[in-house]
Parts: sequence; structure tokens; C-alpha cells
Amino acid sequence: MEPKKLYKSDNDRKIFGVCGGLAEYFNMDPTVMRLIWILLLLFFGTGLLAYIIFALIMPQQSNYR
Repeated sequence: MEPKKLYKSDNDRKIFGVCGGLAEYFNMDPTVMRLIWILLLLFFGTGLLAYIIFALIMPQQSNYR
């Protein structure tokens, strides 16, 4: 079995595809992942910074096809 790769989603993207890619990697619903990011942003203030870092570092899904 081939290991999963973490990438920004081309199929399920709202802004940069970070939440869609993380949801695919962890086999979650993308809406749940987006709610987690919103909660991190509202309660801890780290959600926006983490999202920007992921958006810059994670490769695009189309690079793996």
C-alpha cells in the first residue's frame, strides 16, 4: 500500500485548498476540518498563522498526478 501524501486539494478548495487537503489526508469531512480551523482562529488566534504557513509549504495536488 502506498503511503498517503499531504497536499493542497484541487477538488475541494475554498481559498487555497489547505482544509480540503488535510481532510483528505486524515479521511475527514472537509466541513469539519474548516470548523476546526475557525475554532483555532477564534479561541487561540493561531488558526490564521497556521493556515498561511500550510498554504505556503504544502504542495499542490496537481503536482502528484
